[in-house]
Amino acid sequence: MKKIIPASLALACFIMCGAGANAAEPIRIGVQGAHSGDLASYGVPSLNAVKIVVDEINAKGGLDGRMIEVIAQDDQCKPEMATSAATRLISDKVSAVVGPICSGPTTASLPLFQNASLISISPTATTPALTESGKNPLFMRTVAKDNAQARLTSDFMLNKLKAKKIAYLHDNGDYGKGFADFNRELMEKGGAETVLFEAVTPDAVDFTAVVRKLRRAKPDIIVFGGYQPVASKLVQQMRRDRLDTPFLGPDGVKDETFLKMTGKDSEGVYASYPKDTTTLPEYKKAHEAHLKAYGAEPGFGYYNAYAATQALLDAIAKTGGQDTEKLNQALRENFVETPLGKIRFNDKGDAAGMALSIYQVKDGKFVELDHSLILD
Repeated sequence: MKKIIPASLALACFIMCGAGANAAEPIRIGVQGAHSGDLASYGVPSLNAVKIVVDEINAKGGLDGRMIEVIAQDDQCKPEMATSAATRLISDKVSAVVGPICSGPTTASLPLFQNASLISISPTATTPALTESGKNPLFMRTVAKDNAQARLTSDFMLNKLKAKKIAYLHDNGDYGKGFADFNRELMEKGGAETVLFEAVTPDAVDFTAVVRKLRRAKPDIIVFGGYQPVASKLVQQMRRDRLDTPFLGPDGVKDETFLKMTGKDSEGVYASYPKDTTTLPEYKKAHEAHLKAYGAEPGFGYYNAYAATQALLDAIAKTGGQDTEKLNQALRENFVETPLGKIRFNDKGDAAGMALSIYQVKDGKFVELDHSLILD
């Protein structure tokens, strides 16, 4: 039977009982992600989450008297920058890494972390192969895989919306194309017809040609794979050209920036995202901490990164953090109370205990619908 031990209790025990570590040497936690550039709205909230959790522990004296130091490296969610960012974190002798946040940079960074025997926990990288391939035994994540999201969204489209003709657009990245591919496979197995499957150029300004193709294809719904900057431009172009076909995307679309960019054009848009846990004490605590620290609502991935940091520091508290094998085992064996619920990591490294839901924009806000999936 798995043990459920509140993270706060384990940390308190570690602080008071001690683990024999050098009190003068800080515990360095790396944070890799998009801290600038077009996808900073995804990376900065994760960095903020790590800082908030770390500041709370440092205010209590750290772990066994050792302060925790956050080392941030910006990869702008670009694979070509990710290896340099990962190399710098390794050179800085971090004990573990929260991130990267995007699937492409995560794929590029993991061989380096693996060779350095470093645990990494991504709050938002969703490509299934990151855990399913078995090549990254030190990698974990606090987000649902693309194929898990596709299980939810395809079931919703087939059984709730009764969609028969589907158009797929994606940004040709690991994350976006993966989400589109998995949905297409499941939808076709369910009897739906693919009327369009096409990559779009993320940097494009004008999507008129794409809208024309959509109009000719006459889909019942458009499935988009990618991040909110492209989704925002697509939805705006569609509505401006009076194409009102329903639009559905992955968790990268459920972002406050998407709502701000699209305004009233976002009405009716669907997205998958973790089930609402706003009533949980840990969620309320994390939410209030962000408001106090930054004077604003948290952004995309904040709670996932908060949970990742809690789980990581809880495991360090239990093991001392000096032995990677013991740290890895602790992360997989013990449930930890987080804003996402009670989670641990399964044998592959995926978060067990989370649940996903479908959300829809209503009156300018994402509203959770009665359609969900529990992850194991």
